[in-house]
Amino acid sequence: MLNDELRARFATLTTAHVADACLRVQVAVRCAPSPLQALVPGSHIAGCAWPARHAGSVDVFLEAIDAATAGDILVIDNGGRVDEACVGDLIALEARSAGLGGIVIWGLHRDTTEIRAIGLPLFSLGAMPTGPQRLDTRHPDALRTAEVGEWTVSGADVVFGDDDGVLFVPKSRAVEIMSVAGTIRDTERRQADRVKKGDTLRRQFHFDAFLAARKGNPSLTFREHLRSIGGAVEV
Repeated sequence: MLNDELRARFATLTTAHVADACLRVQVAVRCAPSPLQALVPGSHIAGCAWPARHAGSVDVFLEAIDAATAGDILVIDNGGRVDEACVGDLIALEARSAGLGGIVIWGLHRDTTEIRAIGLPLFSLGAMPTGPQRLDTRHPDALRTAEVGEWTVSGADVVFGDDDGVLFVPKSRAVEIMSVAGTIRDTERRQADRVKKGDTLRRQFHFDAFLAARKGNPSLTFREHLRSIGGAVEV
């Protein structure tokens, strides 16, 4: 799937919709740890992952940017370190100039004011003034995979990010997942509109019927009930 199609499909979706869709189609929900957040509230990214493992020098980022396709999301693995920043304004500017769709850092950034002015969406664990004071051996998969929390991300993945955080899905399932996410979005919007008009969720979900059914069948779950009536609030 091309990056422009990913962005177009995700424009009216959220990461919550996509995460729920993953559950619906039984794809592992791979969310970045919650401290990894957007530098600028309202950031909204979708694109193919381009991984890069940091070892103390920015050359790996320049190499990744040089090889990436416009719209790709640079996914940087700095081991979740919080003792150094690994990306500053110059790398953000270079990535934007190359047409990348954003940067996700399992680590810290710096030059916050300048990066905000550049306008390229960036997600990280936070900011710190100092850059690396080390130079480690480059990982053999430095441009093939990146670790983000417990997850391994590769070029076979798509990245989604917004105010709820970042998640990764297999590129091979992206079309299916986004289609299901759209269905979930539409259902939730209809339910929200009805609540605003006074039709409570309890009434929409036939909650009294669920409680009565559960008395006769204690193993009945609310999710099973929702599926039977076509509701959405849990997957």
